[in-house]
Amino acid sequence: MDLFQKCQDYTIVKEVMDAGLYPYFHALQSGQDTVVTMEGHRTIMIGSNNYLGLTSDPRVIEAAVEAVKKYGSGCSGSRFLNGTLDIHLELERQLAEFLHKDGCITFSTGFQSNLGIISAIAGRNDIIICDKENHASIYDACRLSFATMVRFKHNDMEDLERLLREAPDSKGRLIVTDGVFSMGGEICNLPKIVELARKYGARIMIDDAHGLGVLGETGRGTAEHFGLMGEVDIIMGTFSKSLASLGGFMVAKADVINYVKHTSRPFIFSASIPPANVAAALCALNILKKEPERVRSVNAVADYMKELMKKNGIPLRETRTPIIPVMTYDDMRTFKICKELLEEGVYVNPTISPAVPQGQSMIRTSYTATHTRELMDEAIEKFVKVFSKY
Repeated sequence: MDLFQKCQDYTIVKEVMDAGLYPYFHALQSGQDTVVTMEGHRTIMIGSNNYLGLTSDPRVIEAAVEAVKKYGSGCSGSRFLNGTLDIHLELERQLAEFLHKDGCITFSTGFQSNLGIISAIAGRNDIIICDKENHASIYDACRLSFATMVRFKHNDMEDLERLLREAPDSKGRLIVTDGVFSMGGEICNLPKIVELARKYGARIMIDDAHGLGVLGETGRGTAEHFGLMGEVDIIMGTFSKSLASLGGFMVAKADVINYVKHTSRPFIFSASIPPANVAAALCALNILKKEPERVRSVNAVADYMKELMKKNGIPLRETRTPIIPVMTYDDMRTFKICKELLEEGVYVNPTISPAVPQGQSMIRTSYTATHTRELMDEAIEKFVKVFSKY
């Protein structure tokens, strides 16, 4: 059989394109902001993870520019060898301090962070217990680790306890969960997870990519939201969302950081984060520290939009985060609605099977601290116009 036969048989994308409904790879001609220029048209952006609105902040941009001037465009090597800059170390120091942990290690992308953490920490004699709706990078990391991976029903604590109870005492146990689930916007049940981890001697890792800058009084994420900052063993986060850059990190106890730093193949054998990205993330972190009101602002914007959607009969799934899923149920219907919204000047993200169960397709909308009520009023008018047809 020809290796490429699968490529020739993969016709669904062409079929959607031929129908004029292909919803991906729309090009921006402007920076990421609340309003962008997309394919030549003014577009309200409610499909970005720019939660704190910092990608267009002049201070962040200037920090990135100055870093390029000082350090050049790249590091030309891994952190393990020639690719460590003093600003890498400063960013790690500040993240560890901010999240109340002993140490921190940074990775070149968020996806790579989960690969690097989990594949180093968990081995053949360990069990990783995952929420079924965890991010794809967590599942790929589990495969790379060679540990046994079992899944509990989404946010189902009885099912989690069943799996913990069945796990042999001879094996190390790691509970891994998203803090904020990226598609549905729900928050994990961290208090119960902590209780069960204590009961069964397990460790906890939270992927807080969508929690940092969004949850907690000061934006420290899911653990702060629940008052459990000292109870999570490993917190993973990214720079590509609230911190307006690219990359990822883990914070944990010093001995855990030291172990991952010297055994994680995705970390050791990857080039380090470029200077501009490090400086942008560091600047964004300092803005978050000085301006925690941005956390309240992004949630206030999302709350305002939820009320508008409810008032106008838009079928949303209730969440407590700036991620608001709008139910569309059918894949092709989702494509049609996204296309019509874009034509009206509103960008949203289609989410279809297998990312969600068949028949549960939805539009993922997400909000930014710098969105105004006027923009949300304009966006809801477009939603009502399009959804009234369906």
